[in-house]
Amino acid sequence: MPSPSARRLTMAAISNSFSLKHGFSLSRPRRPFFTPAPPSPTSIKFRRCYAAFANENREYVIVGGGNSAGYAARTFVERGLADGRLCIVTKEPYAPYERPALTKAYLFPPDKKPARLPGFHTCVGSGGERQTPEWYKENGIEMLYEDPVKDIHIENQTLTTNSGKLLKYGSLIIATGCTASRFPEKIGGNLPGVHYIRNVADADALILSLEKAKKVVVVGGGYIGMEVAAAAAGWNLDTTIIFPEDQLLQRLFTSSLSRRYEELYQKNGVKILKGASIKKLEAGSNGHVAGVELGDGSIVEADAVIIGIGAKPAVSPFESVGLNTDVGGIQVDGLFRTRIPGIFAVGDVAAFPLKIYDRISRVEHVDHARRSAQHCVKALLSAQTDTYDYLPYFYSRVFEYEGSPRKVWWQFFGDNVGETVEIGNFDPKIATFWIESGKLKGVLLESGSPEEFQLLPKLARSQPLIDKAKLQNATSVEEALEIARASLQGEAAV
Repeated sequence: MPSPSARRLTMAAISNSFSLKHGFSLSRPRRPFFTPAPPSPTSIKFRRCYAAFANENREYVIVGGGNSAGYAARTFVERGLADGRLCIVTKEPYAPYERPALTKAYLFPPDKKPARLPGFHTCVGSGGERQTPEWYKENGIEMLYEDPVKDIHIENQTLTTNSGKLLKYGSLIIATGCTASRFPEKIGGNLPGVHYIRNVADADALILSLEKAKKVVVVGGGYIGMEVAAAAAGWNLDTTIIFPEDQLLQRLFTSSLSRRYEELYQKNGVKILKGASIKKLEAGSNGHVAGVELGDGSIVEADAVIIGIGAKPAVSPFESVGLNTDVGGIQVDGLFRTRIPGIFAVGDVAAFPLKIYDRISRVEHVDHARRSAQHCVKALLSAQTDTYDYLPYFYSRVFEYEGSPRKVWWQFFGDNVGETVEIGNFDPKIATFWIESGKLKGVLLESGSPEEFQLLPKLARSQPLIDKAKLQNATSVEEALEIARASLQGEAAV
């Protein structure tokens, strides 16, 4: 029986995980992957004859206002094909922004320099230009705010929005992302004081609660739970994390690494209840959430509860485009084409071929949101035929507020499969290496230098043969990384 540290990211592990925006769904296809037909002659004719917005006609339409939409828009602009041709339809009142900020710096207390818009509009997360609402206007991009798409008519190439607006598209990019998984209403999932985080409005509502709260409960031991709990600690609130697994971030961390993080959180005043089930959320006499009843009947008092138990791809109303029932989301090929000519899907909602591991995947992470959008638009606007070759990458940053005794940032690249070797004492560094059949398949590094972090994707993509015994005998993280680097160089010399 493999140890927990050697578990790979299976669908079962993921479905039971309390993660949100960084989810990673992996599965092998049951049948050969399809090859979509080329664009129809009518679609080509529509685009070539297009001159300017007239009536309902739009040459390119992006549905969704998240990271993918922002990075796709930048790529259209770089190619000179945005002005008067591109329309973005979003349910939010804001231009696309870097969503990871919502569970990190946005939640810092007022005296600890919290992030606010327009500070984190795309594409600042990757060092690009800040695309404010004015940027979209200046580049001739039509933005339809607070008007989500409610229906699609594939044969007519039309979309209908909630307001009744009819949009005819030449090419359509679906970038609708995910929605937060919620507790059922019957167990208190909609009580005042219960929060889910997917957008600025959600984060604003949580901040109002944190300003008044004394006791906070965070449900979920994945990325969202850990990031929100770390932010809550900055408010000096009585904070408790509750989750059913036996360790934090069980889907990725080894048991020893989880234990070190649990100790870090406890040093910051966060209480941890692991292996606990939740029966219901209780309301006080005023109807506001007042506590969490556990499966054993005990009550954890709370005047603010944050739920971070995963997410679901926002595929409605696009089910007819073609869904993947194994990993969820909309099925696409290596150029993000769906089975319908002229329709593409990117980011969290796309079920795409993960080329490096030869399986179909759906990745909920900002890095994939950015890269998939850029790859899709380049393929759409040019003769590019290189298929998407993504290397799985995840990271988290916690306790970064001003005055924190220790700011934490880790990165992971590759696949967490096989045996593990862990080096370092977490003071301040620690590294975990995953090895399968003698090959280095994945690596996680905490508190590394920029140069060390740059080494990780090279290792994970090359998957060099590595001397496990030599790695185990390393006396420091730096020595372990040098051993891995030498293995990489040795692979290149063969």
